[in-house]
Amino acid sequence: MLSDEAYVAAGARIVPDAESVFAEAELIVKVKEPLEQEYLRLEPRHILFTYLHLAPDPGLTDALVRSGATCLAYETVETAQGRKPLLAPMSEIAGRLAPQVGAYFLERMSGGKGKLLSGATGVKAASVVILGAGIAGSNAAAIASGMGAYTKVLDIDVDALAAVQKRLPGVQTLHSDQLTIEEEVVGADVVIGAILVSGAKTPVLVPIDLVKAM
Repeated sequence: MLSDEAYVAAGARIVPDAESVFAEAELIVKVKEPLEQEYLRLEPRHILFTYLHLAPDPGLTDALVRSGATCLAYETVETAQGRKPLLAPMSEIAGRLAPQVGAYFLERMSGGKGKLLSGATGVKAASVVILGAGIAGSNAAAIASGMGAYTKVLDIDVDALAAVQKRLPGVQTLHSDQLTIEEEVVGADVVIGAILVSGAKTPVLVPIDLVKAM
């Protein structure tokens, strides 16, 4: 962690509180989406640059529109090739964490069925189904298969599936449609959602009734 003195030495000016920041700054750079006490301070003269994730949060969306500020979302910044370089690191971490979390909740003490993701001698490994073959999904597949789980990745993008197959030969890839999702989810021990629809709410591919059927 850097001290205030280090920032000052690099040319920054330290102000005493958030009120001073919003009163004096034009460009406000954050990591987390703004909290209520922050977006209520936004004015039309402000430019906000942060992760926003607006699709599931209409309240925040309405508040930002009413503020009149110019709001730029890290997760929507794209290269000419359509890649999202500012979202990629978060997606990689989320993908790598997901199988670990799934393994934890499979344990009996965590309320699970008491099954090891990797299986054991004479005991079948867990089945992991991953919806999405992008950065999050492919990283989840790498960790899940590396832990010894039977791993399947579903996506509608054939090129993305081919990239996963090339990188992870032991992972099965399947074209995603509703029937395939239903068949694979019901037989899975862990299901990882890794779907992103840029600028829109992610569709519900695994409804509650399907979860209950697992």
